[in-house]
Amino acid sequence: MTDTANEVDPKLLEILVCPVTKGPLTYDREKAELISEKAGLAFPIRGGIPIMLVDEARPVETGKGKPPA
Repeated sequence: MTDTANEVDPKLLEILVCPVTKGPLTYDREKAELISEKAGLAFPIRGGIPIMLVDEARPVETGKGKPPA
């Protein structure tokens, strides 16, 4: 079930980057989060507003735990 209150403007998603790595974010509509795979953090979206604070983010498993080849 998708909560339309947590929908984010697509134009905003194009310009947002991870506050830690300055890298790209992936939008998880189902969980209402923006995921930074490089930082291993998920930033919540509340009322359609991304909360880009490290203190509000939760750690996530990204599969990137292996060092680059």
